[in-house]
Amino acid sequence: MIKRTIEISREPVYLSVKHGQLVVQPRGTDRAEAPTIPCEDIGVVLIDEPGTTVSHAALGSLMQSGATVVICGKDHLPAGILLPLPNHSEVVVRIHEQIAAKKPLKKRLWKQIVAAKIRAQARNLDRDSPIRRKLGVLAGDVRSGDPSNVEAHAAKVYWSAWLSTGTDQSDKRFRRDPDGNPPNNLLNYGYAVLRAAIARALVAAGLSPALGIHHSNRSNPFCLADDLLEPLRPIIDARVRDLHESGSDTLDQPTKASLLELLAKRVEIGADRGPLMVATHRMVASLVHCYAGTGDQLVIPIVTGDGL
Repeated sequence: MIKRTIEISREPVYLSVKHGQLVVQPRGTDRAEAPTIPCEDIGVVLIDEPGTTVSHAALGSLMQSGATVVICGKDHLPAGILLPLPNHSEVVVRIHEQIAAKKPLKKRLWKQIVAAKIRAQARNLDRDSPIRRKLGVLAGDVRSGDPSNVEAHAAKVYWSAWLSTGTDQSDKRFRRDPDGNPPNNLLNYGYAVLRAAIARALVAAGLSPALGIHHSNRSNPFCLADDLLEPLRPIIDARVRDLHESGSDTLDQPTKASLLELLAKRVEIGADRGPLMVATHRMVASLVHCYAGTGDQLVIPIVTGDGL
């Protein structure tokens, strides 16, 4: 069953818990009339209303149920993530396997991640676009560990065509910059939400989100989540482009809801199809097999299977 994503952004509420149910009580209303949601059904709670308060019992119940709590700042972007402590029965074994992973394995995994990301970027462009074809070629050029940094070259090509869908309309060229003009803000938000979902899947599998495959910033506690986020970013890109072209560049409630809906988007994962949030767990499970020496391929979700 796909876990629910709860967004608190329209009005201040008091979050408490009663009989295993999260109580969402708007300010000034009676608790007995407030809507409730089973904590065990919740995957992510995103709080973007500064007047919201949360009881200790509610946080404890959400953590025990394996939920992730995301807190947004004044800019409406996620500023912090609260993750449950691992309760997997083999957590010590799995973290030891994660730490013991050899460099050749990490380099092979990074090659898979980069190639999958570039192919996903290509799928976001028109089928007859020469840039789409170029990205397809670049995906095949990625070597173990990506020593030539094909990822960066592909990103430059991709973002130049992202809004123009392969044309030479210079006025539609886009520069990806986390601090840049819209729709960069929408991309930031979408990536952060998906990053939290991946971190949740990692913890549920008994892995540490801090021990990355390629990312290794000592101040980043989510290096592995950032690694696995890379091939899924184009899923966010496609939705953000649709929002931008419809004139929605502000992080208001409808725009955020549209991005949060992507966690339930049906994707292909191996030979199966299912919601993206579920697919992140399948991807992480394949990584566990790689660390354990019982597999050598990541299973990476894709939106379409068109041969790229």
